[in-house]
Amino acid sequence: MAKTPSPCIDVCKFKREGHCIGCSMTKAQKSLFKSLKKDSHRTAFVQMLVTQQERMGKYSHWDRSYRKKLAKKKIAAEKVL
Repeated sequence: MAKTPSPCIDVCKFKREGHCIGCSMTKAQKSLFKSLKKDSHRTAFVQMLVTQQERMGKYSHWDRSYRKKLAKKKIAAEKVL
C-alpha cells in the first residue's frame, strides 16, 4: 500500500494565526509530517488534523480536495480519514 500522502492541498497561505488556510497545518506541523516514516503515524497525524480543522472551523473544502488526492494515488479514503 502507498504511504499516506501529506494533508497539504497546495494552498500554503499561513493567515489564520499561523495556520494554513488550505489544510490548517502550521509550518511546524508540516515539518513534523515530513519526518513521519511509519504509515500508521502519518494516518494518525491526518486524523488529528481533521479534529483540528473541526475545532477551528472553515475547512470544509479540505475534505473534498484531500479525497481527490487520495483517489489519484489509489488510496481508499476510509483507510486514512
